[in-house]
Amino acid sequence: MSARVRLARATGRGARDPRPMALADRVRLGTLGLRARKGRTVLSALGIAIGITALVGVLGLSESSRADLNAQLEALGTNMLRVEPGQELGGGDASLPEKAVSMVSRVPTVQDAAAAYGVDASVRKNDRIPEAQTGGLSVAASDLDLAATVSAVVREGRWLDQGLKRAPAVVLGSTAARRLGISSLDSGVRVWIGGHWFAVVGILDPVVLAPELDEMALIGKTVARAVFGKDLPPTTVYSRVDPDQVGATRAVLARTVNPAAPNEVAVSRPSDALAAQATADQSFTALTLGLGAVALLVGGVGIANVMVISVLERRREIGVRRALGATRSAIGGQFLSESMILSLLGGMIGAALGVGLTALFAARQGWTVVVPWAPVLGGLGCSLAIGTLVGLYPALRAASVPPTEALRSV
Repeated sequence: MSARVRLARATGRGARDPRPMALADRVRLGTLGLRARKGRTVLSALGIAIGITALVGVLGLSESSRADLNAQLEALGTNMLRVEPGQELGGGDASLPEKAVSMVSRVPTVQDAAAAYGVDASVRKNDRIPEAQTGGLSVAASDLDLAATVSAVVREGRWLDQGLKRAPAVVLGSTAARRLGISSLDSGVRVWIGGHWFAVVGILDPVVLAPELDEMALIGKTVARAVFGKDLPPTTVYSRVDPDQVGATRAVLARTVNPAAPNEVAVSRPSDALAAQATADQSFTALTLGLGAVALLVGGVGIANVMVISVLERRREIGVRRALGATRSAIGGQFLSESMILSLLGGMIGAALGVGLTALFAARQGWTVVVPWAPVLGGLGCSLAIGTLVGLYPALRAASVPPTEALRSV
């Protein structure tokens, strides 16, 4: 007696034994075909796994990124306003009044105000580099409390203070330091600014709320006036305001800075740009989720194809089982169980990969790892539903095989 016949006899339900097949028996029968064709099983489950990995990974990274952004905003605050020159009526660039900082400070709801002032000079690593090669970097004079106002963190060295306000000292933004090839201050590094040597006393971390400072070399306002002249127009005024009065303060700052032409003053809140970035990330997330859904669809079609081929290959087994008394529902249930188990296997692999990739990438980015368990469970449910849907046709086709026709090849 062949192994197929023994298997059919062991698992068949005769006419005298009409009891429904137990769930454990259905699962055991459903895994027989999968275990017999391990390579095909793995490849078939791969499509579902890729789709679930995309769904879980994208949602996990999106949640982790959003949690990191919220943590940054909570730490840095959303109460900072940035005042910059706008456009004149004729279309030219406007400028801020020299007393813009003091005028902003007079607003009752403003807690702190500091500015960066434009300096007509370039920064280079040494005096042998042509002046035209700026590397996209600029020089600005800074109020001493600018770093505190914009929540800048000094990665190495120190910030400009009272002891350095008359000294030729400079603090480099993170991008400026990288482009100048300066990574450490151990050997007393100097840079060439506007025909004068300046000692690098500090390097900043990236400034989230004022990213323009990353590409600047910041010097003290006092030494800037002594070296480059007294004409230092403020280019940007940063202010911290009462968190409960951000909207009201934003509405009056332009008229306060330039009462004669408030339309030539632009007032913005840097945290709004971060919120806009989060919105753009959500759009990208939706696009990627669509691609993951396509991968799930392709995986489901692949499983359906494999199950139809399996029915054709196992007609002899189906015929023997039917001859021994297995009902149509038992035969269909076996193949439906195979499809569901195969799809669920792919879903479990995809969910595990999605969680792992989320944790790995978030940890490397320094984000808080957030695993959205609802999409994980939803992905598993989705894979089970796909396995059920695509397995219906092969199951019905297997159940409809006449035993006499199938047994002709035994």
